[in-house]
Amino acid sequence: MTFPKPRLSFLQIINMNVGFFGIQYSFGLQQSAVNPIYDFLGASPDQIPLLNLAGPVTGLLIQPVIGVLSDRTWHPKFGRRKPYFFIGALLCSITLFFFPFSSSLWMAAGLLWILDAGNNTAMEPYRAFIADKLPSNQHATGFLTQSFFTGLGITLANVSLFIFQKYIPEGAGKIPYWVFGSFFLGSICSISSVLWSIRTTPEIPPTEEELIKLRANKKSITAPFIEIIHAIKDMPRVMWQLALVYLFQWYALFCYWQNASKSIAQSVWHTTPNGNKILYEEAVGWTGLVNGWYNIATFLSAFGLVVLAKKYSAKWVHTSCLILAGVGLLIFPHIENKYFLFAPMTGFGIAWASMMGVPYLMVIGNIPKERYGVYMGIINMMIVIPMILQNITFGYILKNFLSNNSGYAITFAGIFLLIAASATLLIKTTKSTDEVSVPLGGAH
Repeated sequence: MTFPKPRLSFLQIINMNVGFFGIQYSFGLQQSAVNPIYDFLGASPDQIPLLNLAGPVTGLLIQPVIGVLSDRTWHPKFGRRKPYFFIGALLCSITLFFFPFSSSLWMAAGLLWILDAGNNTAMEPYRAFIADKLPSNQHATGFLTQSFFTGLGITLANVSLFIFQKYIPEGAGKIPYWVFGSFFLGSICSISSVLWSIRTTPEIPPTEEELIKLRANKKSITAPFIEIIHAIKDMPRVMWQLALVYLFQWYALFCYWQNASKSIAQSVWHTTPNGNKILYEEAVGWTGLVNGWYNIATFLSAFGLVVLAKKYSAKWVHTSCLILAGVGLLIFPHIENKYFLFAPMTGFGIAWASMMGVPYLMVIGNIPKERYGVYMGIINMMIVIPMILQNITFGYILKNFLSNNSGYAITFAGIFLLIAASATLLIKTTKSTDEVSVPLGGAH
């Protein structure tokens, strides 16, 4: 027998999502600090995509398997999802501490593999945690609260780069001391925020019937992979349609993150990583501020998107947001005044809020609740496969067709986001997934 889930107050929803802040701080450093570290260690622009292969590959290998395992886990003391995002956060925290001590490209790339393994161990169980805990009419609030904390965490990561670059001495090594400050702060945030959510939010225990099913599942090495194959075979059509959107959306985002600091250095400071080192460091710090700004736009707009998704449909909200981001990136590489960069990044930040929450609203109503974990992992596969394609192919495209010009790379990303917007219009949503009831607070 299934009992209705109790509605949670807005404060309770905030508490359960605080841990997402630490996970996303780590992700923010990956967006803005890892590629400059590669630059400081001597990487050429066309090497950067392959050096970023860790994220999507670990996501592809780890997240669906962790999703299946968390679906099949229950411990009276530790719960179902919590053990996974605690272990993931702990691994991130340790790796963030050691990352700025990288002495070579391959050491940095190896640590990125470990960091991404930790992030991916934490990410999808946290998504499933929201679906487990909240009744359907609070799913939008739960997922877009994660968007809020995504913006907040990445903002702090990016702004820390700008602030520390101004106030911490450069040092004598290849990697400036101000980079160390951002990573040390991330190490603290990663584990402490997850511990907050673990302590404040109990999981809902399974019913006796669900426990019997859990115990009946034979644990084997191949079981998670078999479950993933079956889940893909049974996947609702709306998820296949979302996969097309994600192909262009996430390819474009990786192009932006890999080239943002070099594009800004090129258009505003008229330098490159191999040119004036002091000017390039200023460009990296300013990129942190610009990326911090778009993430401020993310957490300021996240709850507004809840209301818009309810009123106008999730599909139209996501389409509009992708158009905003695409046009912004087309303008971005032509801006020579560093302050004007904040204008296109405002639209990009609103789109990032949508990317972190709205697509889940389009599919969650078609996913059986006992398979939330595996399907959240499969959605992540839809994210990481385009990233893997980007990592493998974009270095060649950048070198042979875009003249290793980071400004052209950003333009390429803008075009792909506009294609993703067009693909979103092809999604056929049902009333249950598209017309979402989204009260923002209160409990009964």
